[in-house]
Amino acid sequence: MKIERAAVVGAGVMGSGIAAHIANAGVPVVLLDIVPKDSNDRSAIATHAVAQMLKTDPAPFMSKAIAKLVTPGNLEDDLGKLADVDWIVEAIVENPKIKRDLYEKLDGARKKGSIVSSNTSTIPLKSLVDGFPESFARDFLITHFFNPPRYMRLLELVAGPNTRKEAVEALRNFADERLGKGVVDCKDTPGFIANRIGTLWIQVAISAAFEMGLTVEEADAVVGRPMGIPKTGIFGLMDLVGIDLMPHVAASMNATLPESDMYRRLYKEIPLIGKMIAEGNIGRKGKGGFYRLEKKADGSRVKESIDLRTGRYAPSAKARLESVEAARKGKLRALVEHTDKGGKYAWRVLAHTLSYAASLVPEIADTIPAVDEAMRLGYAWKHGPFELIDQLGTGWFAERLRASDMAVPPLLAKAAGRPYYKVVDGVLQYLTTAGEYTKLERRPGVLLLSDVKLRSTPLLKNGSAALWDIGDGVVCLEFHSKMNSMDPDILDLVQKSSKLVKEKYKALVIHNEADNFSVGANIGLVLFAANVALWPMIEDMVSKGQQTYKALKYAPFPVVAAPSGMALGGGCEILLHSSSVQAHAETYMGLVEVGVGLVPSWGGCKEVLTRWLLNKKRPGGPMPAISKAFEMIGTAQVAKSAFEAKEMLLLRESDGIVMNRDRLLASAKAKALELAKSYKAPEPPKEIHLPGPTAKAALDLAVEGFRRQGKATPHDVAVSSELATVLSGGTTDIVDTVGEDDLTKLERQSFMALLRTEGTLARIEHMLETGKPLRN
Repeated sequence: MKIERAAVVGAGVMGSGIAAHIANAGVPVVLLDIVPKDSNDRSAIATHAVAQMLKTDPAPFMSKAIAKLVTPGNLEDDLGKLADVDWIVEAIVENPKIKRDLYEKLDGARKKGSIVSSNTSTIPLKSLVDGFPESFARDFLITHFFNPPRYMRLLELVAGPNTRKEAVEALRNFADERLGKGVVDCKDTPGFIANRIGTLWIQVAISAAFEMGLTVEEADAVVGRPMGIPKTGIFGLMDLVGIDLMPHVAASMNATLPESDMYRRLYKEIPLIGKMIAEGNIGRKGKGGFYRLEKKADGSRVKESIDLRTGRYAPSAKARLESVEAARKGKLRALVEHTDKGGKYAWRVLAHTLSYAASLVPEIADTIPAVDEAMRLGYAWKHGPFELIDQLGTGWFAERLRASDMAVPPLLAKAAGRPYYKVVDGVLQYLTTAGEYTKLERRPGVLLLSDVKLRSTPLLKNGSAALWDIGDGVVCLEFHSKMNSMDPDILDLVQKSSKLVKEKYKALVIHNEADNFSVGANIGLVLFAANVALWPMIEDMVSKGQQTYKALKYAPFPVVAAPSGMALGGGCEILLHSSSVQAHAETYMGLVEVGVGLVPSWGGCKEVLTRWLLNKKRPGGPMPAISKAFEMIGTAQVAKSAFEAKEMLLLRESDGIVMNRDRLLASAKAKALELAKSYKAPEPPKEIHLPGPTAKAALDLAVEGFRRQGKATPHDVAVSSELATVLSGGTTDIVDTVGEDDLTKLERQSFMALLRTEGTLARIEHMLETGKPLRN
């Protein structure tokens, strides 16, 4: 069956977020809630939820236009609309009786064979459908989304013994391909996978920090990046999700877990946390939490942290632990073997968390990859529990548990010193509960560069990039510089790769599996060269980038880019010069060079301007297009999704959008092969006519108005003036023809002029030191 229409019941933060993300997939969705008292609008709750989401940041909708796919309604007047939907998601209060009462209404209104699922995170499926007719139970599942639904990739799927396989498969495929989720099959057990392990990890990490006398900064420094966990660590995480949720989670887990479970044995109420909740110090959504920003008399804000012993706040101090430094220089074992309090704390947290995870397979899931994926996608861990055990060594970990008088889980004993994962003949295998290795299977349509790299060596490689053969005559160019910043090595490999593809292959794909496609050019290298006045070298690098990107654009073979995450500056410009783009939906594109006092100079100005000039929907004359390009580039606008990138013309209508990141490379390869069948290099754009000085004068006048209003700084004016020169065509006249090379020459001249100013050098230095733009 196909899911072509959906409904969500419950317009709270979670339910409305689920509805928005279903709409992101292009599926019409009805959002229902109760009829509020004393309101003229009987659907006010759902209507308000949609309106609120349009103001929320980060945005639940990938484009404001997508909100039109959500139809607000109420449970009294609009139950009839459920007769047209294929999937109904229940996302109401975690109360079994209220849910079951709702299901009786839904079952009477839904069409035969439609799927009904609950977004519960704590209530077992069997208790939700007990006593319902088989016709309902066979269509019922649990679909546990993580908040916020658009951004958290994990979807835990729980089927009952009576759930029909067709419903499970339909929902799994839809969640994977249309919603972009990493779907993990779970057993019908308390907390499923991620929250079962995650709540134990939180409990141990917090309790141990109190008992061992660590500061919140020290705990977060240990339980953070050294373990491959987000830098929020543990206390920062609780501030983010809300400290007031802790008692509710604890009550649920203590009520549903068996008495012998490690969580129940370790759980202790912490008086300070109760006091913080009572006083409204519940985290970022309250007055503060374990951390807070305190406003001083002079208007400045100082970050403070709470003393876990006294409950008093004091200025936050950076943690200084030798164990954390050892972990940076060594590996995970260096952290837990260190004898300082950070090392002892790390061992206590990992010993309990990892042994607990190992003890729960196959109770909560059939395989260890399912557990690892749930923790990576649900809690944003870089490595799952079993991958962390492999880093420590299964044999070492078992012996250390014994030395700590802790039980060795059967699955750890069964490993007998062998790793949980290994590579055999270029294929990744994992240890089963039977103690044997089996191949880690990918879902059909999934191609990962990491798998390609296991079974092959690069065709070309240098310090910043590599070229891989991904089969069928297609090669993939991968960036691997720091933050994938564009540098001369990448430009060199682009040129060499192009030559090789022209000689031996059909097409080139540009893709990597880092968090971000590319954050832009290596401005550290630019600053160094400027400080020693290597102006010819800098201009040569700019010129080389322009020539390299132009050669890609007019290559005799298709170039398909497949970005995800940030694609900024030079990373955005290489996408603008590709034959086609298959973008992950969560691609954030933009030309942000003005933030460091520069203008795009690898063809970015030229491409954005040309696209707006040739856009059939634009008003007549060049000024509207020039103004739009000036606004986008001059304010460093970044598309917050691939859908927004299309609206900004950074992506073309013909470019594809892929919801699931794991399917991105396969999609790009398929596009490249399709184009290669009859590919011809594009013709240069039609003649472009630009107004020159008259257009620049108009743009300068607008910026001067902003300066007088205090909305533009003195150096903003300088940068905008150079940008205006490029986009207006320099000294040209409206009757003259302006070519691509003319525009890139203007880009290069303006870039070099700005780089010689103190204001731009100060901006670059400030960005490198703080990661934030300087308003000078």
